[in-house]
Amino acid sequence: MISTRAIVLTVALTLFATAAAAAEGDEILGLWHTEPEDHGYARIEVTKENERYDGRIIWLSEPDYPADDEGGMGGKPKIDRENPAQELRGRPIVGIRLLADFEYTGKGQWKRGTIYDPKNGKTYKCNIKLQGEETLKVRGYIGMSLLGRTTIWKRAEEQAR
Repeated sequence: MISTRAIVLTVALTLFATAAAAAEGDEILGLWHTEPEDHGYARIEVTKENERYDGRIIWLSEPDYPADDEGGMGGKPKIDRENPAQELRGRPIVGIRLLADFEYTGKGQWKRGTIYDPKNGKTYKCNIKLQGEETLKVRGYIGMSLLGRTTIWKRAEEQAR
């Protein structure tokens, strides 16, 4: 027969372990800079809702199209013009949910999420790994993780928006 004390201790340890895992998963929260590319870089805000992690573009280093834009949008704010859904092609890039539905799986890793690439309008499977406190390894892929691309994001200062 199990004592009441043993049951209470088991419940308390389970709650403590669950809270510790949740806090560890929340290490990804906050602002991150993507790697600079030929079109500049973005600042992403990672948030959590219902135990899932998402990331939105909140700032672009180059928010407007260059004067010589092939799409005739020179000097205008960047929009999601490559989106396969025509009704979304006019939405601003700033505000787009870039990361969606990640689950924390332990050991500084978030999996089973997706990443959207506004440059080509495609969504890919994605895994994220925290490397130290200041670096995220973000891997987008098709099918299996071997067929993909990895980018490194750096933590941004909270007040820099």
